[in-house]
Amino acid sequence: MNTAFFLGGMAVLLLIGVPVAFALGLLAVGGMYLFNGGTFSFSQIPIISYKSLDDFTLTALPMYVLMSQVLVVSGVGRDLYEMASKWFRHLPGGLAIATLFCCAIFAAISGSSVATAVTVGAVALPEMTKRGYDKRTVLGLLAAGGTLGILIPPSVPMIIYGSVTGESIGKLFVAGIVPGILLTMVFMIYASWKTRHIKEKPATWVERFEASKKAIWGLILPIIVIGGIYTGIFTPTEAAAIGAMASILISIFVYKNFTTSNIKTIVLSTVKTNAMILMIIVGAMLLGYIMTILQIPQTITQFATSQQVSPWVIFVLVNIVLLILGCFLETISILVITLPILYPIIKALGFDPIWFAVVMVVNMELALITPPVGLNLFVLKGLDKTNTIDEIVKGVVPYALIMMLFIVVLAVFPELTTILIDRVK
Repeated sequence: MNTAFFLGGMAVLLLIGVPVAFALGLLAVGGMYLFNGGTFSFSQIPIISYKSLDDFTLTALPMYVLMSQVLVVSGVGRDLYEMASKWFRHLPGGLAIATLFCCAIFAAISGSSVATAVTVGAVALPEMTKRGYDKRTVLGLLAAGGTLGILIPPSVPMIIYGSVTGESIGKLFVAGIVPGILLTMVFMIYASWKTRHIKEKPATWVERFEASKKAIWGLILPIIVIGGIYTGIFTPTEAAAIGAMASILISIFVYKNFTTSNIKTIVLSTVKTNAMILMIIVGAMLLGYIMTILQIPQTITQFATSQQVSPWVIFVLVNIVLLILGCFLETISILVITLPILYPIIKALGFDPIWFAVVMVVNMELALITPPVGLNLFVLKGLDKTNTIDEIVKGVVPYALIMMLFIVVLAVFPELTTILIDRVK
């Protein structure tokens, strides 16, 4: 009965257009009133709200968002794309490979799928279509390449996962490195095969090194952030602050475009993004409080673990649920709503929670490109008024299938996620 109230209430509120954060909060308030002592329980609202944000782990969140916003306006993406095109354009489908390489590098310095899709897409879309690449193929490639922003560290969803579950952010970041590189390579192989009929004249070595020189700052940033975390020089939170400061210094002294108008754009975008994420977290924690009081997560966990089926059957069902949710909700909402329930189940079934974090993030990548609410689809539609959701979806279908198969690979070879984390605290 209690579970039906929350599930039904959530569905109704979302269908009538209530923002996710407020839908979660309203359900929590309704649950407190009906099931936990009426208005007396409302005294817990400010306490839980404050406590949900009083988490040192979340300090990294605004810093990584700030870094991504600075990089979007700095011109780093343009230089990275120019470098990649010089090195790869002579290969079959060379610009497709270059675009995905650029997406991977930009993902490693921004941690944002939207920032990756916008920045690389703005440069790559006109360039690739001008050189004879099918527009639908390009749009699908960019939508999929943008999703790498939440798998290759730094990753905002990994920070949320660590904040909700208490897992090490450093380990979560490092766990995404090998899967992120492998998924990028598989994307490249498919894109190269798909566009193999297009091959261009190789750039000269002088052109390659000149382009690399311009892009060096974009290449250095992920080394600073991820290298510093992996070697133990600084924590993920310290890495976020250092990365944000480094991106600002690069924008000021290298690209010289840290103007008053750009500062206003960067600050407003950073504040809006962080406010949205933090409001969702507060709403989810309020809902989590009343659900815990009613022992809903414990009941669901007990039910799942008592079934006479293989844990892998539960795992498959979890992935199906995440896929369905990804069609209607964005990534942060899915994480904060489902993790309080899924995390205990995964641990009770004996699965590695670090491994599951990577699996879940790949599911979140799918959420970014599955209609009707795939965020990257709308981002790319906004780049050009002639783009349609229909052609973007058709172009992205092969990459969605690759991601689904990649989840199977992660299930068969879980060590892909843990091979690098032994040295991380």
